[in-house]
Amino acid sequence: MAASDDIFAPGFVERPYWWDAAPPEDARDQPLPEETDVAIVGSGYCGLSAALELARNGMRATVLEAGPLGQGASTRSGGMVSSGQKLVITGAVTAFAPDQTERVFEESKGSFSFIQELIRREGLDADYQPCGRFFGAWAPGHFATLQRNAELLRRHTQVDAATLPRAEQRREIGSDLYHGGMVVKDYGAVHPAKYNKALRGAARAAGAALHSHAAVTGIARDGDGYRVATARGTVRAREVLVATNGYTDKAVPYLRRRIIPVASYIVATEPLPKGVMDEILPHRRMMSDTRRELSYFRPSPDGTRLIYGARTSPFDQDPKAMAHGIHRRILQAYPQLDGVRLSHAWNGFVGMTFDHVPHMGTHEGVHYAMGCNGNGVAMATYLGWQTALKILGRQNRPSIFDGRPFPTKAYYSGWPWMVPLVSGWYHLTDALARPSTILGRA
Repeated sequence: MAASDDIFAPGFVERPYWWDAAPPEDARDQPLPEETDVAIVGSGYCGLSAALELARNGMRATVLEAGPLGQGASTRSGGMVSSGQKLVITGAVTAFAPDQTERVFEESKGSFSFIQELIRREGLDADYQPCGRFFGAWAPGHFATLQRNAELLRRHTQVDAATLPRAEQRREIGSDLYHGGMVVKDYGAVHPAKYNKALRGAARAAGAALHSHAAVTGIARDGDGYRVATARGTVRAREVLVATNGYTDKAVPYLRRRIIPVASYIVATEPLPKGVMDEILPHRRMMSDTRRELSYFRPSPDGTRLIYGARTSPFDQDPKAMAHGIHRRILQAYPQLDGVRLSHAWNGFVGMTFDHVPHMGTHEGVHYAMGCNGNGVAMATYLGWQTALKILGRQNRPSIFDGRPFPTKAYYSGWPWMVPLVSGWYHLTDALARPSTILGRA
């Protein structure tokens, strides 16, 4: 195994690989408007999707971002696009009444259909690939769970889901790490930063105004509208949408107490030798596993690099320090990559909720849409669109995710002090599910 000092390629950077092709944007060239119809806090997929739909329908939509446009998790994720599998796998669907279950799956599937149609209709340069996804069984007992999940997904979301025993998994992954797995052929992938950039372009073309370095510091009622205070001045808005997900801060204390920001860490390898990608990911699918502290990985859109995400320590670290643990996970799955170095390492904050389901709604008249629990590429895009339709009065029916009780806990003020405890428990659970890993064996 390579020495730890040798895992970083020359020119290594602590920056998302995705930003090489589509960096965040400084948009301070225009002053903030004094008034707007809808002020949108956050320039991620949710906020931009809402801005696009609102502007297309003649409303003045103003996006306000704390830093450069596209600096948050929308351009830091793995770019995996799926529908309702997390609601199945985590059991979060049980948070809904039994007679609502089919609606939950219907809208989850609808979020996947919506993002595909949006990319097609708008001609978005997002490197969208309908590549499918493989879920690896971390422990022998997890394979039966994946079999049940495949059946639930087929029944409720009508996706093409099938399982492979360990003896056949090399058809999908060039590794013996897992104990079989599940393949969902209908899922896909985007280049997350290019998708964000393309959404920015579409929203602007429709008439939306996008402003960077305009951190929102407060939102207050002002007659029949709101005064939105920012680092660059105050904007009066008829409606406000907060779409900050894992970056929700003290400017909106009600929402901050309901979103748990959890850091996820990702690395990119240097370009792989010719033919290696054919061996390790023969169908170029998205990949994840059944660990509580899961690994997720994929090829870069051009097929030259491995992008690998994981949280390998209960405690937050700088991305370069966490990269050592991720590198060990890469070699655990792919010993043949010993000697391949890392070119990028970064992190981003996932917006988790206490009930593990996404939420949209209003609080004191202010709209919000957030809490995608690591499934945000499609769902955040969909919730932004749904919120825009709600503001426009054009929904055929309310979203199943709209207006639900948005839980918090008495012990939680917005500072995620419990994350290391939960993460530590997850790591222990993963180790006990597969005791050989405690001894360093796969």
